[in-house]
Amino acid sequence: MPYITSVERRGIEQGKREVLIKSLEVCLELKFGSEGLTILPEIAQIQNVEILSAILASIKTVNGIE
Repeated sequence: MPYITSVERRGIEQGKREVLIKSLEVCLELKFGSEGLTILPEIAQIQNVEILSAILASIKTVNGIE
């Protein structure tokens, strides 16, 4: 396995974060309509990929955007 520098690691994390935010945008709109997109700016401020993944996974089971 090749060595990954800290800069490359940050780039990979940033790429994962961007994909998760785009996925969250699609899921929120599909499940809650345009109202779901109102919380996207708040979610987009989250830097932690694990938290974003948890939010994405929880969309399946929640009934409202609260």
